Amino acid sequence: MNAAVAILQAHPLIAILRGVAPDEVLGVADILLGAGFRAIEVPLNSPQPFLSIERLAGHVAGDVAIGAGTVLTPDQVDAAASAGAGLILAPNCHTGVIRRTVGRGLYSMPGVATPTEAFAALDAGAHALKLFPADVLGTVSIKAWKAVLPMGVGLFAVGGIGADNLPRFRDAGVQGAGLGSSLYVPGMPLDELGRRARRLLTAWAESPVKA
Repeated sequence: MNAAVAILQAHPLIAILRGVAPDEVLGVADILLGAGFRAIEVPLNSPQPFLSIERLAGHVAGDVAIGAGTVLTPDQVDAAASAGAGLILAPNCHTGVIRRTVGRGLYSMPGVATPTEAFAALDAGAHALKLFPADVLGTVSIKAWKAVLPMGVGLFAVGGIGADNLPRFRDAGVQGAGLGSSLYVPGMPLDELGRRARRLLTAWAESPVKA
């Protein structure tokens, strides 16, 4: 398994840079890394996403997980791997994408919204589950899922997660979270990005940890 496993265990918040462009991605990444993030996702519906991933992979140290998000096909898995991604995220449960990801030695985190999808993803080899959209599923659903999913399965809350509700999701038992518009918006001032990053990291660090 690649280094993403250990990185996400130690640094479980993923910065989702939807809409980031290749000419700005390194400046954005430096702000995030300076604040304490160690997992960065470039969704594939961003401008020239594979170029951004390639630039990130060549810029950061080995203790940073570079992810490709909104990965919808096995061919996109291959392209993301070639660009240097070690983490593959999707909004849906596509078993072909999961199997290709695992076959390439990458970390697979597909999106699931029902227990049926969750078990199908795990059967296909997923390493963790992206609960999407988390704000719709809510913390009550997460607690119910944890009662039936295999012990130790990593659950990441993604969709509608910010500093205000992050503590509730951690208390419900998620291992981590993906942070999109609550963290990054294309064209935002970098000092604002830094403030948001630090606020979100503090919200997670001060959240109650589910036993």
